[in-house]
Amino acid sequence: MLNSSSMEEYEAYAEVLKAISHPVRLCIVKGLIENGPKNVTNMYSCLGVPQSTISQHISKMKSAGIIKGERNGTEITYSVDNEKIEKLIKCLFDLK
Repeated sequence: MLNSSSMEEYEAYAEVLKAISHPVRLCIVKGLIENGPKNVTNMYSCLGVPQSTISQHISKMKSAGIIKGERNGTEITYSVDNEKIEKLIKCLFDLK
């Protein structure tokens, strides 16, 4: 039987997994891992979905602690900010 602290840990992991469980979000995270930090405009040119859609997905992943944004003037550059998710994506897509 699981104790309550173990269940809380499983729930936290489940929330993070839910946050990457969309094809566009998986693509964003994989792209950030493979190609390094990018802004929304760079992601738009690779994904071919509206910038507003990318921004919504980024917001969800930022809230879940998967990615972070760094402001440089008017531009925000995003990168993966979760080592466990980075390891998971590398394993899932067989990246080095």
